[in-house]
Amino acid sequence: MSSKIYVSSSPHFNFKCSTQMIMGTVLIALLPEIIMGIVLFGMAALIRILVSVASCVLFEFLFQKVTKQKIVISNLSACVTGVMMALVCPSTAPVWIFVVGAAVAMVVAKGLFGGIGSNVFNPALTGRAFMFLSFPAAMGASWMTPKTLGGTIDAISSATTLSAIKAGTFAIEDGTLWQYFIGNRAGCIGETSTLLILISFAFLALAHIIDWRAPVAMTGTVAVCSLIAGENVAMSLMTGGLLFGATFMITDYATAPVTKKGRLVFGFGCGLITFLIRRFGGYPEGVMFSILIMNSIAPFLNNLTARKYGYGKKAGRPADAVKEAK
Repeated sequence: MSSKIYVSSSPHFNFKCSTQMIMGTVLIALLPEIIMGIVLFGMAALIRILVSVASCVLFEFLFQKVTKQKIVISNLSACVTGVMMALVCPSTAPVWIFVVGAAVAMVVAKGLFGGIGSNVFNPALTGRAFMFLSFPAAMGASWMTPKTLGGTIDAISSATTLSAIKAGTFAIEDGTLWQYFIGNRAGCIGETSTLLILISFAFLALAHIIDWRAPVAMTGTVAVCSLIAGENVAMSLMTGGLLFGATFMITDYATAPVTKKGRLVFGFGCGLITFLIRRFGGYPEGVMFSILIMNSIAPFLNNLTARKYGYGKKAGRPADAVKEAK
């Protein structure tokens, strides 16, 4: 029998899954996107994924070693960060830039805030944001366009779909929606296939690893805003990193609200900011910025939407009290 006594402040959650199990499940969910990225963009994608993962694991190990903390790289959280950061980047980005992004993600966004569970901002997106803002030409000047699914890779393209849509030069032809649905298009390594991301979302939701509220609220908000603005709703949902961000980024335990209402508001905010940046901002994509902005107010949403114990319903309504207890 263990003689250890664990003391912590409320609230207390009884959850049988370990961090390693959760992160392992997320990695399994990311496998279809990894494979698809390699199929579409070749060895360039594989090399960048491997460098990103290795760099994240190394920087987390070094930071914990230097600060004399317990080495916890075996929980696989660094691997998840490395994979996600690589999948939201183009396969044309220089390899060295992933090392820089990993350093920012693991040391600045995660380690300095206290490690896993204590970070305010999503580490993978923070690393990606640093890479994007510091080296914009390397991160967004060129994109690889696959000719056909499983075929050879076409020449480098200088335009993305979102850029073309924003400029009014994108035309939807026969078969375009289907190609975008299966993922045969230019884009970041793991963001192209709507089909595979939906499969990953269903897998994680059914396994109770993620909650559906924030992802549905985010995509639903973008869909409604696009409809009101007269845009093609299907293209608004399938282009850029919207679905990938809604599935893997805003569901991060540490940087999202813990309350159900808070997650709905969180997802709504992410969707609204994404639409506004896409529509009126200087960047064609707004998913990364919207999630990071909403990360900063997640603690406020927790306080705003938390259930306050000791303050019940009005007297004389026992049925409401029973319903609330359920």
